[in-house]
Amino acid sequence: MRSVINISLPSQLTKAVENELKNKHFASKSEFFRYLLREWLAGRLAIDLEKGRKEYRTGSAKILKTMKSLW
Repeated sequence: MRSVINISLPSQLTKAVENELKNKHFASKSEFFRYLLREWLAGRLAIDLEKGRKEYRTGSAKILKTMKSLW
């Protein structure tokens, strides 16, 4: 199921989005913003993974005995 989200952008950012569409890097504004959100989520995941690695290296990682331990 999809949801519609409306956003407002300053003219400079609107022009940047329109340039991406004009240069055919993206088929639609929705595709452009979905791409940005996926990249943002991937970046957050990378940060979380690095944090976990650091905790593991320093010995402060949490030992999980069950899946419920995640929450």
